[in-house]
Amino acid sequence: MNDAMPYFDAHCDTVSRCARDGRSMRENSGHVDLARLAGFNRAAQFFAIYHNLAYAPEDGMYAVCRRQYELFSREMERNSDLAVQCVTADEVVRANEGGRVAAILSCEGAELLNCDVEKLEWARDVGIRSINLTWNHANVLCGSHCSEAERGLNDYGRAFVREAQKNGILIDVSHCSDAAFRDLMDVTEKPVLATHSCSRAVCDQSRNLTDDMFRAVIETGGFVGVNLYAEFVSGGGDASMEQLLRHFDHFIELGGEKHVGLGADLDGCDPLAGGLHGVQDMHLLWEALREHGYDEALLEDVFYNNLLRVLK
Repeated sequence: MNDAMPYFDAHCDTVSRCARDGRSMRENSGHVDLARLAGFNRAAQFFAIYHNLAYAPEDGMYAVCRRQYELFSREMERNSDLAVQCVTADEVVRANEGGRVAAILSCEGAELLNCDVEKLEWARDVGIRSINLTWNHANVLCGSHCSEAERGLNDYGRAFVREAQKNGILIDVSHCSDAAFRDLMDVTEKPVLATHSCSRAVCDQSRNLTDDMFRAVIETGGFVGVNLYAEFVSGGGDASMEQLLRHFDHFIELGGEKHVGLGADLDGCDPLAGGLHGVQDMHLLWEALREHGYDEALLEDVFYNNLLRVLK
């Protein structure tokens, strides 16, 4: 690990993995833990609350959401020497200046709030900073990239977006349908995130962004985090570092120098591209980009500053 490099990543599934497997967020055998994050010069990580709607328990998705929040909160308290929950960019900077990992909460799928506008105040109050419109299942707000993909945002979905943004919660378009993406662009008043999506021009997968979608995100002042899942990088079971770099290059060629960064999807996918096996290997991506011609200022933006900007 390169302890001189910063690291700010827009999406991991570590909280749900810890909930499922009884892991500790401090140290575990998965892709991410707080101890490894603490090895970076500055570290910040969005931790997603997530559960597959197909396996919703009897007490429902919102109950799952609250339990995972409580797990996250307990882990922050137990590991306060390493990490602290943050909501704003200023809080992230203060945490990092104090030698701690900045941990930010997100919600991967509005179904975890029962797609209920009234539950957005609770989400705001517990520090959830971004929310995906949906995961892979269509919900009452809109279709997903692989379920009812022709369905965009309905009127209730538009109201949900407006209320989320009113409460300071950023909308994440990773997983939503192309139709929902287009509808969102008509109503958004805040920066939009695609926390863990690659380039569809480089790899033709429905979870990836078209060039027009990428341009639309950056026009909002938003952010796109490049996903490390090999399937989204190359379309196959393996993906080389060279193939991964093509996604960064393409987004930057589209004007994304201040808008592209990391959305590795760690603990949520396998195998990873570029021979990486977890957060401890992210210095290999830094070094590959540097050897590829990225200067220190651009590396700082990609690995830290670009995501920090949207939290202001």
